[in-house]
Amino acid sequence: MSKDALTIDAVMGTYNRFPITLTRGEGSYVTDSNGCRYLDYTSGIATCNLGHRPAQVQAALSAQLDALWHVSNLYHIEPQQALAEALVSQTCFDQVFFGNSGAEANEGAIKLARRYQQIVKGNKRFEVVTFNQSFHGRTLATLSATGQTKIQEGFEPKMPGFRYVAYNDQAALNDLIHDDTAAVMLELVQGEGGVIPADQAWVSDVVKRCQDAGVLVIVDEIQTGVGRTGTLYCYQQYGFEPDILTSAKGLGSGLPIGAVLAKHAVATAFSPGTHGSTFGGNPLVTTAGLATLKVITATGFLTEVQQKAARFNQGLQSLQKKYAAIQSVRGKGFLIGLELSTQAIDYVNRAREKYQLLLVVAGPQVLRILPPLNTTEEEMASALQAIDDLFAEMQMQQ
Repeated sequence: MSKDALTIDAVMGTYNRFPITLTRGEGSYVTDSNGCRYLDYTSGIATCNLGHRPAQVQAALSAQLDALWHVSNLYHIEPQQALAEALVSQTCFDQVFFGNSGAEANEGAIKLARRYQQIVKGNKRFEVVTFNQSFHGRTLATLSATGQTKIQEGFEPKMPGFRYVAYNDQAALNDLIHDDTAAVMLELVQGEGGVIPADQAWVSDVVKRCQDAGVLVIVDEIQTGVGRTGTLYCYQQYGFEPDILTSAKGLGSGLPIGAVLAKHAVATAFSPGTHGSTFGGNPLVTTAGLATLKVITATGFLTEVQQKAARFNQGLQSLQKKYAAIQSVRGKGFLIGLELSTQAIDYVNRAREKYQLLLVVAGPQVLRILPPLNTTEEEMASALQAIDDLFAEMQMQQ
């Protein structure tokens, strides 16, 4: 049989794709190959935090395209240096390593924590503790760090050196730290695990136990970062300073970038030759990151995000009172989960098919809503009306 006769998709089947092909995006909207326009409240799964093709980022990229696309990290890279300086000026961290994705950032954080304990502190600690229902990536190390068996199935044996503890469970913290524990890796809102925020008192206890034991605190802000929860990074709402933070998704406005931010004492564990990336921090992606960060950290921007998110959440809470299918509304800022009494994917499909609204799930019974941070009042009103109509229709069918 000739290749022309084959009907197998040339792309590996790693995704359950929706039956549309998106060809254009602008602001909060995307258009498919049939010309149908959708309000995109997935933001590329918390990646297009400024919507599609934000003007400031596009202008910066256009200029960079005319200058330099790629050089290796054997040389200094101006936008990389500028983005690193911008990140440390806006956070509690001192130095940054750039990679290409959230999984790479988490892998780098795990390596950094182990090397810090073993080389800088001179002990044999290697274990990284994470939490049930966490999600940290799909490399062999980060899926081993992930506290979900469905992510690990078929990839056994898991890499050793990871242990899981119950999330938001005070009693479980008695088993948090062992003699060989190097770091605790924490999501302050479990995104893929159901949009579950961490309790303030529980986080404070986790941090204190780590500090008392000389164990590093890694905060995974791949999904919560870059303004998604109303502050530049979510840890800034919890009153503590992590030792290491990972960032990706929204940092590049859709271009592939990952970052490991660390305090100087920890960052010294990475010396020349101990870690690296061919594409990490190249001129294009760091130009996008710098332009994105300038918009998000501009005076008043995050205050407006907080205000809009509060109004949108109030609208969703009103719908919860109206429809029994909505069990709870939870999350932080524009990282929102509707816990349902039934399968969330049915609502995602109907929202797309009839109401031209793109949403995504976060587990079987959680509908995840991720508006662009700069979505307008009119767009929020349109989304709330579509969600209202959606639940009214689904309720009539039950």
